[in-house]
Parts: sequence; C-alpha cells; structure tokens
Amino acid sequence: MENETIEINENAWKSKTLLIGGIIGALTGLGTAYLLTQKAEKEGESLSLNSGQGIKLGLLVLGTLRQVLQLDDGQAKGKGR
Repeated sequence: MENETIEINENAWKSKTLLIGGIIGALTGLGTAYLLTQKAEKEGESLSLNSGQGIKLGLLVLGTLRQVLQLDDGQAKGKGR
C-alpha cells in the first residue's frame, strides 16, 4: 500500500509539471502569434516567414530550451559540495 502512495505522489508532480509547461508553452505561442499578426497588420502586409526567418526562429527556440535545461546546473553543483 505504501509503494502505491509513493508512486502516485511521484506521478503527481510529473503530471503537474507537464501541465504547467504545456500551459506556459501554449500561452507563449499564442502571445507570439498575436504580436506577429499585430505587426503585420500595422505594416499593412500579410504575415509571412521566409526560410531564413524560420531557421532563426527555430534556433532561438532551441537556445531557449537549452537555457531552461541549464537552470538547475548551478544549484546541483553547489549541493554536492
């Protein structure tokens, strides 16, 4: 019975983390899309991204993900000492 409780608690934080991450990602994506459409409307053009802009955007997203993954590195190293 105790093992089941521990397993449920482990899955609970994972589920919460995934849910919060998904919500943050969705809101960030919607915000970005909104800003891009507002900029296009302001300039009187339709929204279009060429391949160069797509590559830049993809690299920015990968860079951001890398930074997020490195957030805990400094704290984890300090705990081991």
